[in-house]
Amino acid sequence: MNTTEHDKVALTTGSSHGIGLELTRRLLSEGFQVVALNRSAFPEEDPLIRESLARRKLRVHRADLSDFEDLRRALDAIRASEEKIDVLFNNAGGSVPELTFSKQGRELHFELQTVVPYVIAMELRGLLWKGALRTVVNTSSAAFDMTRRFDPDALERPASFKQLFGPYATSKLALSLWTREVAPLIERDGIRIRSVDPGGNNTLRKGRPSGLPFFVQTLMRFFFPPPSQGASRLYEAAFGASRELSGVYLRKDRTRDLPFREHGPRVLEKVRTIHERDFAAG
Repeated sequence: MNTTEHDKVALTTGSSHGIGLELTRRLLSEGFQVVALNRSAFPEEDPLIRESLARRKLRVHRADLSDFEDLRRALDAIRASEEKIDVLFNNAGGSVPELTFSKQGRELHFELQTVVPYVIAMELRGLLWKGALRTVVNTSSAAFDMTRRFDPDALERPASFKQLFGPYATSKLALSLWTREVAPLIERDGIRIRSVDPGGNNTLRKGRPSGLPFFVQTLMRFFFPPPSQGASRLYEAAFGASRELSGVYLRKDRTRDLPFREHGPRVLEKVRTIHERDFAAG
């Protein structure tokens, strides 16, 4: 895609730092208008961000995505102010260091990284339908390669916790599973959806607990590439060679099989029920 301005609109979540920030900068530099849905503010010293905010090429909505009341308010504002969305990047996530629950009472990784992307995609489906590209990209993770057992009914309130390879990994697996299952349903509206592993990136933030095991933090600090690499993989997942595919899981720009595919329908049923019962009904 060239760097001239155009009328395409991308919505990004979790875009105030790390991979999301680099993705937002890439989209802006390619001429996109960007609607950002974040909990935190963008860095004030970034000249591209500052200029884009001043020119309204970057429009920001602040919300704690794991709080359904806050998320509902933000999505209402987006629907009221935007005419369309061409591409939705469900990127918000990260890991927490201990077992934590959302305001709604579900394990935080599951709420934020499995349920919320479904809610956002379904709630903004009308705006996506009005866009030209009609694409959803969900940020997943290869961390679930270490998952040996997967019980969809344990996602909301797991019996144990392990950093990175526990609820974080299973929530990302569940995200990719429902992405695969929902694809043929929303493709009726011309909307394509994919999940993608952005790979290992150095997203450590000074003074912020990472929720990662110490050995992973050490490897990340010294050996992992900057978050611009992960941003490039998300960008390519939307606009690259796989842009016509739907329901696939991408790693290093190639489709990969998912484990525990037999649990996909159950995962989709769970997130759909939560959306209809706890979010839409509110």
